[in-house]
This record gives sequence, structure tokens and C-alpha cells, in this order.
Amino acid sequence: MINIAVLGYGTVGSGVVEVIENNRAEINKKAGEELNVRYILDLRDFPGDPYEHKVVHDVNIILEDPEVNIICETMGGISPAYEFSKKALLAGKSVCTSNKELVASHGPELLRLARENRCNYLFEASVGGGIPIIRPLNYSLTAEKIDAITGILNGTTNYILSKMAAEGADFAEVLKEAQDKGYAERNPEADVEGHDACRKIAILSSLMTGKNVRYEDIYTEGITRLTPADFAYAGAMGRSIKLLALSRNGEDGCYAMVAPFMIPVSHPLYSVNDVFNAVFVHGNMLGDSMYYGRGAGKLPTASAVVSDVVDCARHMGRTVMCFWDAEDVKLVSADKIRHRFFVRTRAELEQQAAEIFGAVDTVSAGIAGEYAFVTEKMTEKDFREKAERLDTVLSRIRMED
Repeated sequence: MINIAVLGYGTVGSGVVEVIENNRAEINKKAGEELNVRYILDLRDFPGDPYEHKVVHDVNIILEDPEVNIICETMGGISPAYEFSKKALLAGKSVCTSNKELVASHGPELLRLARENRCNYLFEASVGGGIPIIRPLNYSLTAEKIDAITGILNGTTNYILSKMAAEGADFAEVLKEAQDKGYAERNPEADVEGHDACRKIAILSSLMTGKNVRYEDIYTEGITRLTPADFAYAGAMGRSIKLLALSRNGEDGCYAMVAPFMIPVSHPLYSVNDVFNAVFVHGNMLGDSMYYGRGAGKLPTASAVVSDVVDCARHMGRTVMCFWDAEDVKLVSADKIRHRFFVRTRAELEQQAAEIFGAVDTVSAGIAGEYAFVTEKMTEKDFREKAERLDTVLSRIRMED
């Protein structure tokens, strides 16, 4: 029997217990051992819960029990999740987590501790919820040189953008609806300002390069400035607006970015709507592959955590290799990244725009008093310098083809 402890009995933690109990026969068969939830750590009591007898309030009960083999860290945040995870690994207990903030901040260190103590630190659920993406990058695509990852990595923002596109609604209106439905937090900043997607693309970029990509170094922009007019122009061009997390690894170095992009109907991510996520990966031999599904939610995320538990059970006493060194990657400056840009300005500035930007493609969406255009491909720095010379920029959105 392999004993498991769950740290945090919130949405994901309770889902982990539910998945293990409901799919017990299948999971035990695939793990090759009987899995047993021995402890649940939480500050609260859960009277009437079928597993209330497993709840403990002191983490040391778990850490000092030699019969606990695997810990599921579903607490979220850095502290005390970091301290608990570190102590568990030092005690030779494998840790499976859904905590993207912790993985993005301390992944290399925790992976090193797992190697040194012949156990595992696995984090499939930290990116994309129930979508398998960490394991494919670590195992299935090991013959590939991955050079590009493009993802819709946040279900909240994708839901908001999908509704704005379909209904022509304002951002604030759709955000409130998302909050009422439980898709967005009361404080939605981490989602709508792009911070959540930034941490996730940092993790994926680290696995792509084999070195550490600091999320603090990634240029990040959210969706709060988008308006119904932007979506009207996107529709006129046969495009949709998505919050994309991009990572590229080429001859000139590695860069990463999170920002809204206009993408054409031919793009694989064009039809990814509502709360769904998708990750589009390019390898030098395989070419393109895409991974799609529910990027959040109780049971999809819990399912990914339990898949790691099964992996740990199969590798007791052995470490599953993960190529993510502590050496930091020096990212190419965002100023050097090249894109075409969609720009909205006042109608009377058409001639000024032509003088500043040169050859552009004009876009019409029947909006009075405005002139809109798409620039040629240029660096972020060049665009910023030109845009500063234009008297008014109502909006600008990058283009991805």
C-alpha cells in the first residue's frame, strides 16, 4: 500500500480525494499498488464530510510519518507551500502539485532536492489544468528540439474575450458575469493582467530550453484595455483576439511574451473559446502538435495531480528525469521582438499615420471618427518610437499569423 497526504482541502485538494476514491480500481491497477489517502491537512474542520476522520492540522504529523510516501500539495501560493514541499522532499517523500506560482518560483531547487533524495517533484497540473502538456514535453517529445510554444493558458481571460467577441460587450460587464459564474476571482488581477499566464509560460519555456526562465523577466500585458471596437475590427479582418503566451527559442536567443494578439481563422488557436485552454508546440522534426482541454476547474486539475501520483507510485525510490537546470536564461529584450501591429487612431490623422508608418493596410469596421491600419513587421522598439509621434493612439494590438 502507498499512503498519500493531501495538503489543502479546498477546491483542488477535495477533487484529488474524490478522483482517487471514485476511480480507485482503475488508479490502483495503473499504479501497480493500492493507493490510500491517509491524511488531509487543513486549518479547518469538516464535520459531516466523509473524510473528516483523515483531517489533521499539524503538517509534522504527515512529515514525520515514515509510511506516507506521496504528498499532494494543493494549497496554492508560496508560503507555507514552499516550506512544506521542501521538508517533504528532504524526507524522501514525493510531491505532486498544482501550484504554478511555486513551480515558477522554485522549480529548479525543488527538482534538485527530489533528485538528491531519490523521490519526485511532479507538476503536471500547474499548467493547463487537466491538459497533459508537462509530461509530453518531458517524455513524449524528448527526441525533438522544441523551438516554439504558443498557448491560451488562462480560462478566465479566454472566457471574457470569447464573450466580448460574441456579444460586443464591454470588458467590465463580462468580467462581472465571469465573477458571478465563478470563472473569475473577486480580485481578478492575476488573470486579467496576464500574471497567471506569465507563470505558466515561464514553466513551459524552462522545459523547452532546459534552463530556468524567470517569469519576472517576461514581458506581460493583460486584457483590461480591450474594447468592443477592437473586436469589431478583428471581425472585419476575419480574426479573433486571444491572450497568447508565446515562447520562441531560435538562433538569436530565447524570448517570451504574454499579450493580446489578433490571430487569423487559419491559426490553430482561433477556435479555442470559452474557458478552454490549448497549447500549440512546434518541434524541429515533428512539426506542429496541439494539446487542448479544460485548463482549470476542480476535477480536471485534480485528475492531473492524480496522474502524477500514479507516476510517483510507479517510480518509488527512483527519480523521473526532468531537464530544468537552475541556470537562468537571458531572454532577448522585448524591444527586439518583431510583430505587425493593428492600430486605431482618429480619422483626421490618416495622413500623419501614413507619414510615420509608411506602407500600411487600412482596416474598416464602420466606426465613425476612426482610422485603423495594420503596420508592416517591425520591432517593439521601432513601433513604440513611431507611435509616440502619432498624436493619438486609441488602441494597438499585436498580430500573430
